[in-house]
Amino acid sequence: MAPVLKGFKDFILRGNIIELAIAVVIGTAFTAIVTSFTNNIINPLIAAVGGPGNIGLGFHILSGNESTFVNIGAVLTAAITFLITAGVVYFIFVVPMNRINARMRRGKEAELETAPTDVQLLIEIRDLLRAQSTGPTPPTVS
Repeated sequence: MAPVLKGFKDFILRGNIIELAIAVVIGTAFTAIVTSFTNNIINPLIAAVGGPGNIGLGFHILSGNESTFVNIGAVLTAAITFLITAGVVYFIFVVPMNRINARMRRGKEAELETAPTDVQLLIEIRDLLRAQSTGPTPPTVS
């Protein structure tokens, strides 16, 4: 039983699990903000476009039957909520991560360019072995 609990503890304490938990909490809070914005600002604006009366932007398929109301305003509000959420996620998370990844790639490419090739390393090894077996060689002037 102890190895199972140790494995579970290692799983829970892994960094990406903690980061995921933080992301869920922040995402939930952000969803509440966007929902409040769309319900209290966007919904009334869309309902005002629908014209006078209490129904907002929509229509009844059968008049007098509330269960047949097609609520176009609610669909528009959901689409606007999605666009706001997607925009914030893109500009707050995706764009900065792309920039960070590009900088990291540039740094790795610079390291790869300055690293000696296999042939250069073999030539150095050959020269060192030759110098060890024959003794020191006088420096050459270039």
